[in-house]
Amino acid sequence: MADFRYMQIVLPLAVFLALGIVWQCAASFSGWSSAVFPGPVATAVGMWELIANGTLLQHSVASLFRVTLGFYLAVIVGVPLGMLIGWWKTGQVMFNALIQFLRPISPLAWIPLALLWFGIGDKPAVFLIFLASFFPLLVSTITAVNHINSLYFQVAANFNFSPLETVSKVIFPAILPELLPALRISLGVAWLVVVAAEMIAVKSGLGYLILDSRNALRMDYVMDAMIAIGLIGICLDRIIVQLNRIESVSWGSV
Repeated sequence: MADFRYMQIVLPLAVFLALGIVWQCAASFSGWSSAVFPGPVATAVGMWELIANGTLLQHSVASLFRVTLGFYLAVIVGVPLGMLIGWWKTGQVMFNALIQFLRPISPLAWIPLALLWFGIGDKPAVFLIFLASFFPLLVSTITAVNHINSLYFQVAANFNFSPLETVSKVIFPAILPELLPALRISLGVAWLVVVAAEMIAVKSGLGYLILDSRNALRMDYVMDAMIAIGLIGICLDRIIVQLNRIESVSWGSV
């Protein structure tokens, strides 16, 4: 077990080290100047500058705030609505076509409308993140409710459960194993969308940092922002994975 955990650390680090070597070779022999294609050393120097002056922290916090707000709103709206529609078979017939019509529309396609409705600032970015997270959560929740054994509902009826008791004691515990992976996917999508939204609607965040650095011809800062996006994405994914493991352990002990 100890060797396996050791390999879980060493092997990913080896992959990143190999990627760094390939990156350095490409920067050295591509024929492009460091202003166009900075290597790992120049990027590391730029990263230190962004950390030292607080710019990276400022933009990272702004992006995390928007993702957190938009994602939480999607969870608060999408999960209960998905449980309701999944439980209400007539509602599925009524709303399934509408959901399937809206779901494939890219959140980025809503950018012009979001700017008109909410103006410049956090609101349009949060709205786009909400849309990006809402439909995956809604569809996953409906599907999870459909997978619940009908026997559970019969038992709830025999015990005269109220609708609230049925939701809290039957539906939600039953869908939780399928809901957590959906949360992981939705959070990843939200983190993707925030970068695009910040390039258009706001004056802060990692997406804005990429756009502003490009305009200033600081490609090392562009690389640094991309690295920060990847690292934060890994951290967010690990948080959901740990929640999934905690849920699995708690269910295994029941």
